[in-house]
Amino acid sequence: MRYFLFTDIHGNFEALQPVLEFAQKMKIDHYICLGDLVGYGASADEVIDRVSALKPLSIIRGNHDKAVCNLDSVQTFNPIAAAAIHWTKKNITKKNMQYLTNLKQGPDIINDDIMICHGSPFDEDHYIFGEFDAKEAFSHSTTPLCFFGHTHFPFVYTEKNSLIDGAFIQGSSNEVKIEKDIKYLINPGSVGQPRDRNNRAACAIYDSDARTVKFFRFDYDISEAQKKIKAANLPPALAERLRLGI
Repeated sequence: MRYFLFTDIHGNFEALQPVLEFAQKMKIDHYICLGDLVGYGASADEVIDRVSALKPLSIIRGNHDKAVCNLDSVQTFNPIAAAAIHWTKKNITKKNMQYLTNLKQGPDIINDDIMICHGSPFDEDHYIFGEFDAKEAFSHSTTPLCFFGHTHFPFVYTEKNSLIDGAFIQGSSNEVKIEKDIKYLINPGSVGQPRDRNNRAACAIYDSDARTVKFFRFDYDISEAQKKIKAANLPPALAERLRLGI
């Protein structure tokens, strides 16, 4: 089966479009979204409408999704992120607000051998940054493969014989071979707000037959996404960071 992995869209419909156009060409069997459909960007409704129409789809909530539908406080958000949450609350449709409210809490298990989470298997809001976080995550992962988001960095952690290693996915190193007797924590990177100084939308495909995870990046109309953010009177920094990939 081919699983399409994407996460952290953050209301950026312009970034989502080429990603899903690519997925349609790749004959995907199952879509997996790791949360944060909204926040930061100005196209929350468009993103939710597009993602919710994907079939078959496994999806879990992110921290921004929770905050928008009042399942979490914005007190832990920085002022810019909180401003985007308040804007989204005011501008999202009731139907899409209910969709966010009904999203599953991670972690979730797919087909008995894949775990998905937004932050980590032990805390849906925890960031996996480095081997220390990965060690804790592996101790709570019950499957060989765990896909996660939240950090906005394409990254792979492995655990074999209690040894943990991490690799940032960049350049031409865009394929990981899934081997037996190794556990994996894999982040496909962010669709709508990459933070690895590469402003292209990120995603990945897990092929369970070939036992590979391939990472992809796509150009999109950043200027249009910026224009919408500015027109919505959202903080200008949210537009500026898209071009910088931070």
